Amino acid sequence: MRTGAFFDVDDTLIAVPSVFRFLAHRLRDRPGSEYAAAYERVRAARVGGRGAALVEYYRNFAGADVAEVAEQGRRWFAEELAAGPFHEPVLARFRAHRAAGELTVLVSGSFPACLDPIAEHVGADLLVCTLPEVRDGRYTGAVATPMIGAAKAAAVLGIADRLGVDLAGSSAYGDHASDLPVLDLVGHPVVVGDDPDLVGHATRQGWPVLERAR
Repeated sequence: MRTGAFFDVDDTLIAVPSVFRFLAHRLRDRPGSEYAAAYERVRAARVGGRGAALVEYYRNFAGADVAEVAEQGRRWFAEELAAGPFHEPVLARFRAHRAAGELTVLVSGSFPACLDPIAEHVGADLLVCTLPEVRDGRYTGAVATPMIGAAKAAAVLGIADRLGVDLAGSSAYGDHASDLPVLDLVGHPVVVGDDPDLVGHATRQGWPVLERAR
């Protein structure tokens, strides 16, 4: 059976939070207070968990044209690329898995406008992410398919079943405790960064911890 490598994106494969960096890019020609207010609403919603914050974030795109947002995403990533957005040690791991012929999958709570150009740039085989609700070519502001926590694990299990991936021989990379459902599925989990809950779990389980490049 084929093996795979599953990568969280924000603060794992890349060193920046794509959702907020992109939102700042999208709103940068508007009054600065607009982004600050949007950020604060999402931050406040996190009291209810990452799922609640996810819902609040995508409300910012209600009524936006999907194609226009996708084009903004491409421009945003081109700017980020010039500044070097990747965690190089993690990117090196990604490239090694890809060179070995493993299935490479990005699994993220972010959405296609941010992630499509990243996936294309690194040559990922698959992208699994949050899908905002769309009607008549525009975002409604609601979430059709969230991709966090247990939903990520379900997506990985679905890929493994559909494509015949041996999870026991596969790898996964994540930076936050919410990535645990995916890390627990594979035989070679790797923790990225210094999240105390996740690092503590990794220490107890004997998992490797990959520090971010400084």
